Order: sequence, then structure tokens, then C-alpha cells
Amino acid sequence: MSILRNLESKIEGLVEGTFSRAFKSKVQPVEIARKLAKEMEESKNVSVSRVYVPNDYVVFLSPADREQFASYETGLQKELSDYLLEHARKEGLAVVTRPVISFKTDERLNVGEFGIQARLLDVPEDEEEAPQSGDFGHTMIYSPDREARKLVAPGRASRALLVSDGKRTVLSGSRVVLGRSRDCDIVLNDPNISRHHAELRKAEDVWSVHDLGSTNGIKVNGHKVPETSLEPGDEISIGLSRMTFEQE
Repeated sequence: MSILRNLESKIEGLVEGTFSRAFKSKVQPVEIARKLAKEMEESKNVSVSRVYVPNDYVVFLSPADREQFASYETGLQKELSDYLLEHARKEGLAVVTRPVISFKTDERLNVGEFGIQARLLDVPEDEEEAPQSGDFGHTMIYSPDREARKLVAPGRASRALLVSDGKRTVLSGSRVVLGRSRDCDIVLNDPNISRHHAELRKAEDVWSVHDLGSTNGIKVNGHKVPETSLEPGDEISIGLSRMTFEQE
């Protein structure tokens, strides 16, 4: 049995059934395990004699997803630690201590998204040319409908725009409503669009788009979503309108 399959069996035992039945969250523990292993391998530190990998990990979840994991968090931390330890041994990677996994809530994340930070702690002082113990690096965000990306740090001021047919509209304030009604911030003259169709929201310099119960919904990069955070270059489709989200 593969170590990932073994992990899956153990996790199922934690909730007395499969996670697909026990959890409404889109974030699956086995997917977290895969991405933890990915971050481990992509954060290697090479010394003269060994290849060190991080031993301290933080997994960030949206408030709703964190609530779903609450009852199983302690057991899940142990199983993920065992998995990373076995993965490192299998790949010939050096882990100076048993991997520690902790969970935190990040309100910038949408349901189904999760972030991972990794760092290397407690490197042996007598190791020649040993890598430095240090702070966490960037946070990688994983979503079911887009490529992995770095989480934008709070406080990074930028100007956000919607670009459509060569027209650039600067987004101001913290909420921008799009729809057919004349009282919307951005009026879209399209019968396929609801009067108040969608809303762009800003929180700590991170923008997200939310469906306001529209008839035809919204799509981001071709995927129909009720809400999602936005990255530069994302295409928002509302009715027949196509708009690109940009920051500068």
C-alpha cells in the first residue's frame, strides 16, 4: 500500500467514514498532504552532506473550512506529520526533527482554498555549511479551479482595475456592484445580466468577486463560481461581458 493510500485510510478512520461524507468542505485532507509534500520538496536546503527540508508547516484555511476540520484537527496533525516523515525517508531527504503541522484561519481565503507556509528550524550547529534556520517564506495558495499562487501580503498598496474592450475602470472603495440597474457602480447593458448581478469586494488589498444571487451566475477563468478571490489577469465573465482584473 502506498504511503498516501495508507494515510487516506487512517484519515477515514478519524471520522468513522470517508471525508467526502463527513465534510462539506471542498478541502480534502489527502490533498493537503499532497501539497505539503510538494512544498517540502520545493523548499530543499542543500548542505555538503545532506539535503534538508522544512520541518515546520502552517496550513491556512478559510473560516468555514477550519470549522469543518475542528473536531479532527489534532488527529489530522499527527497523521500528516507521519506522512511527511515517511515521504522524506522515501525520497532520501533530511528532516532534523519530526515535521510539525499547525492550522490557522485566514479570512482572505475562500471556501475550498488553502495556504501553506514552510520553514526549516533547529538545524544542527555542527553541520558544515548547514542551511540557515529561518522565518517562513511565502505562502502558497491552492485552489480547486486555478493554478497555485502566492498569497498577497497585507498592506501592499496597489490600484485595481477592470479592463474590457480597451476600457479601463479603476475600482474604488471596498465594494463595487456590477449589474444592469442604473444604481450599480458598473452598469452593464446586457439582458443576460441581473439588475444586481455581482459584487467586487476588497479586504486588506485583496479583491474578490461574489455572485449576488444572479440568474446566470458568474465565471472566473471559465469556471462558474459563487465567489472567489482575484489575481491579476483573471477573466470575469458576466452574461456576454468579459472583463480582466488587473492591479498596478
